[in-house]
Amino acid sequence: MAMPSPDSLRVAAAQMTSVSDLAANFATCSRLVKEAASAGAKLLCFPEAFSYVGTKDGDSVSVAQPLDGPIMNQYCSLARAFCPCNQHDGFQRAPGFQEKGSDPQHLCNTHVIVDETGKIRSSYRKIHLHECNIHSEKSEAGLEFSYACFLLKRTSKDIVAVDSPIGRLGLSVCYDLRFPEMYQLLRFQHEAQVLLVPSAFTKVTGAAHWEILLRARAIETQCYVIAAAQTGKHGDKRESYGDTLIIDPWGTIVGRLPDRLSTGIVVSDIDLSLVDSVREKMPIDKQRMPIDFWKAASL
Repeated sequence: MAMPSPDSLRVAAAQMTSVSDLAANFATCSRLVKEAASAGAKLLCFPEAFSYVGTKDGDSVSVAQPLDGPIMNQYCSLARAFCPCNQHDGFQRAPGFQEKGSDPQHLCNTHVIVDETGKIRSSYRKIHLHECNIHSEKSEAGLEFSYACFLLKRTSKDIVAVDSPIGRLGLSVCYDLRFPEMYQLLRFQHEAQVLLVPSAFTKVTGAAHWEILLRARAIETQCYVIAAAQTGKHGDKRESYGDTLIIDPWGTIVGRLPDRLSTGIVVSDIDLSLVDSVREKMPIDKQRMPIDFWKAASL
């Protein structure tokens, strides 16, 4: 693999088929971390539900732990392995972690950012929950959050952006992808340059909408989009679409795992100067109408 240019930053996104075996999933993640480190990536993104996918109702709740519990501590240790001796300022993302909820019947789907020292840097609690999947029955809206470097207490209305070695990251999870207002806020209010969309899209919805929605979010926000995906059958009742993608701010796919159903990583070099160039040539941030304009507009 060619080395990145002086102006580019190397990132990686993982694709895997998580199962109801914590140890097996951790072994897969460990292997993918080593591959990303060998490729020189500064950021590795895991898909939603990377650590566990249950086979029946209640499984995920039974394994849920706080972010300072032993499961997350294992994954924090991978960040240190991902960037030995802190030489590359590497970040690791482990979204869709089953975090213990406010009562025994609920869990939190959390997107977390971990730095090269293995500490949680930021976290996002997933806002939009699909009424037809596992989240609607067992998760609390606003209590799902992403894998990050330090635990932040957040409400269901909080969106999260965090600075990183590869630019300012806007955090989201899976079903959030269908709500463009959230990504507009990440771009125009929180100055995101790279949008992270860890997911476990179903086979049907993925085939119909996955790539289209991701490219739309990239184009309308003029951001890079990194979308790590679950793939394949997780048991008798659940199957994910796959198709891990990295998309540039013009909407061009710059990284794609060749096999939509395989376990592995896709690596791409991103250039933040392209973000600046696209935004300068098409300054939608200056041309877009404020929310008050639409409130006053006549129908």
